[in-house]
Amino acid sequence: MPRITSLAAVPVITLLLSAPAYADEAPDQSIVVSAFRAPVSQERNSSSVTVLDEEAIIEEQPIAVSDILLRTPGISLSRNGGYGAVTSLRIRGADAGQTVMVIDGMRLSDPSSTAGGYGFSNLMLDDIERIEILRGPQSILWGSDAIGGVVHVTTRRPEKPLEGSIALEGGSNETVSARAGIGGTSEAIDWRLAGSTFTTDGISTRANGTEDDGYSRQAASGTVTVRLAEGVSLDVRGYWAEARNDFDDFSGDSSAYGVTEEWSGYAGLNFALLGGKLVNRLAVLQTETDRENYDPSRRVRQITFDAQGRVRRFEYQGTYRASEALGVVFGAEREEQRMTTASPSNTLAPYTLVPSEADTDSLYGQVRLTPVAGLTLNAGARYDHQSRFGDNTVLSAGAVYTPNDGATILRASYDEGYKAPSLYQLFSAYGVADLGPEKAKGWEVGLEHRFGEIFEASATWFQRDTDNLIDFAYCPTTGAQPPICFIPGTATSRFGYYANIKESRARGLELAGSARWNVLFVEGNYSWIKAEDRSDDSAFYGRQLARVPRHLANLEGGVELPSGLRASVAARYSGESFNNASSAEVLDDYWLVDLRAQWRVSEALILQVRVENVADEDYQTASDYSSLGRTVYLGLRSRF
Repeated sequence: MPRITSLAAVPVITLLLSAPAYADEAPDQSIVVSAFRAPVSQERNSSSVTVLDEEAIIEEQPIAVSDILLRTPGISLSRNGGYGAVTSLRIRGADAGQTVMVIDGMRLSDPSSTAGGYGFSNLMLDDIERIEILRGPQSILWGSDAIGGVVHVTTRRPEKPLEGSIALEGGSNETVSARAGIGGTSEAIDWRLAGSTFTTDGISTRANGTEDDGYSRQAASGTVTVRLAEGVSLDVRGYWAEARNDFDDFSGDSSAYGVTEEWSGYAGLNFALLGGKLVNRLAVLQTETDRENYDPSRRVRQITFDAQGRVRRFEYQGTYRASEALGVVFGAEREEQRMTTASPSNTLAPYTLVPSEADTDSLYGQVRLTPVAGLTLNAGARYDHQSRFGDNTVLSAGAVYTPNDGATILRASYDEGYKAPSLYQLFSAYGVADLGPEKAKGWEVGLEHRFGEIFEASATWFQRDTDNLIDFAYCPTTGAQPPICFIPGTATSRFGYYANIKESRARGLELAGSARWNVLFVEGNYSWIKAEDRSDDSAFYGRQLARVPRHLANLEGGVELPSGLRASVAARYSGESFNNASSAEVLDDYWLVDLRAQWRVSEALILQVRVENVADEDYQTASDYSSLGRTVYLGLRSRF
């Protein structure tokens, strides 16, 4: 299980936003990028953040990023089958589409998906060396979708004039994974290129299936930073992935499969003014996602679904440090979302991709003030104007206090978030063009303490109220149909439509701790999440939200020897949950136990082995969909 307690143990990384480290932040302090979109030491940050550094990621040995995320507090996950299947991530009980995903400063999303967010099914480890999870509503700096939180990952940065890395792994279900990267640094330029490939025969997607549904994926990423002059640099980044996944229909085995291609590009100019006190960033980003589904059993046209989503963003961000005690982040953004979709029939008739669009213009600012030693205050605001629903404003405030240079940290924060309706919810056959944004208000208080070099512990209490939630409303089955039950602009009736009709409340407690003595270590966390339907006149008022277990726990213990051998037993618990919002069907709780070992043969070579789900537990995170049983993997990692 990854380390999730005090961030003081995490080394400082090269900041992807090209902002300078502040003089009052010592080199041995942890730096949190996502919380402030600029360097912020953990003891000056009022929000709950988990940082997973390279060492923690290597020890966890994940295949997909979701494998390691669900080991951290407050996160639950459901997956409709094996790797590559539909994957939904929920932070503190928030809906799957209410999480922002960022890779190397590039915000990823798919406007053609139902909720318009990011699908975690195709995000593998690739060249990632750092992961940050920022919990709670965080729309001040990250805009729409940041109701549950933000997942911010950073790929490797070069540290030598020329260096490389390679990782190979193979195991159960004919699984093979390979990753490699090469890069270098000099006075004028830093660069890194990486690629990966993954393939598996998989398992049957549906629990009643009899044949395996395979999955394959190839990906590449690259970063280049050119220092044009003193205080001036140019960043260019890119990310590409293409995947194919087989899947079943509701009756069981099928020959259907889907193809997904994603790519993102970033170009940013960084320059400092006012003697380095004001750091500026001008950037343009674009993300595209193409998805097609095919059914080879069709007699005529085999494509069954065709969608393209595109997001183009223009960003300005300024980071001004007036003094040792006062810092400000401010910026302006424009986001342009585009979507085209079609569900072709099994005929030779041509089909048309129907376009739709929405634009958002934004202004934001956040202030951080340290009036006395050990106490830091922050406050922020964001204004958005969306071309469909109009204006929206969110606010935040927080405080963090340490009386003993970071050994004890007390936090409290209030944050607001919102989520704009997706293009699908606005313009599909079930869309309603005048939907409003979902809105959330949340607060948390936390305590973190380090007992010398042996023991660390933390506790966080949170609450989040979300209203105006978009859900599917069904049309009457008898009698005259109201106008909203017809596809806009047509006389064709529909069985339902999207509407702002739901409310929810999530509150809970997150506990985490770790202890190390000599060669022994133990780490763990527990989350109690009471996430309830609070919709007016709802038949399920007060009921736990679908696929949100009330109890989550992780525990790992083992030994780490001076010889470089590390071995551990890790256990993960997920409590009962409802399969969907309107059904009494309950998904059973389960325990999963993993065994992991790694041997650092030298500074350049690590051998790894792990057994996941040792007891071959039969469990489901979504009703009637399979989950991986006992699997065994062997691998190696090397750096030169």
